[in-house]
Amino acid sequence: MKLNNQIEIPELGLGVFQIPNDETADVVKNAIVNGYRLIDTAKIYENEEGTGQGIKEGLALTGLSRDDLFITSKLWGDNHSYEETVQNFEESLKKLDLDYLDLYLIHWPGTHYAYKEAWKAMEDLYKAGKIKAIGVSNFQKSHLEELLSYAEITPVLNQIELHPKLSQEELRNFLELHDIKVQAWSPLMQGQLLDNEVLKKIADKHGKSVAQIILRWDIQQDILVNVKSIKSERMIANRQIFDFSLDSEDMKAINSLNEELRVGPDPEHFNF
Repeated sequence: MKLNNQIEIPELGLGVFQIPNDETADVVKNAIVNGYRLIDTAKIYENEEGTGQGIKEGLALTGLSRDDLFITSKLWGDNHSYEETVQNFEESLKKLDLDYLDLYLIHWPGTHYAYKEAWKAMEDLYKAGKIKAIGVSNFQKSHLEELLSYAEITPVLNQIELHPKLSQEELRNFLELHDIKVQAWSPLMQGQLLDNEVLKKIADKHGKSVAQIILRWDIQQDILVNVKSIKSERMIANRQIFDFSLDSEDMKAINSLNEELRVGPDPEHFNF
């Protein structure tokens, strides 16, 4: 999918949240071998070193080059001054052992709208060619309105909790209006949706798993997806979503599951 700065991003990526650093290298390596080209990490995950090692090993095994991959990391919320942003970016780059990032995100907005300096620093890093694209994560409409009031560069995407129980339609409409892509984290609601009867019925209809049905639901709505998996067989299964389509009846049934129910923090009140 093409972002608003014309950079292309894979629709489906691997997220490494809650994977211990000493296990991350193998997971990332296996993901690259199994066809993943987007790897998503963050400072707060404390596994950027393992991610970097896995990237190196995955490239060696596949013969791919660095430019074939799309690597994302994120700035944690207690480091929003200009100087702290630059310092934390450089530290992430060093831990990942990379020359540049494809995407750098402000991880959470916080409660005091204190990200103006961070965004300015990220704009400067982008202009210097150290980041291919910049964006935000967990920003609500009010945060984005604040950011857009002074931003020279519009965020390319907003990474948010999104799944059938939290469809975020109003926020998605706002993002579409401003040509900001949506990227979903926790698309399977931390596994809580895998026994849902509505989804199981649709999965049986298509001969697919519930996870594949949910990921397909995202893709058909032009929602980018990061999904966590540490097992190769699940990584492979999660990518097998491009050989079928959900019909309008399926989409309507899945959309009806929305309850505005979160499994993660509420961005309006989460201040780290």
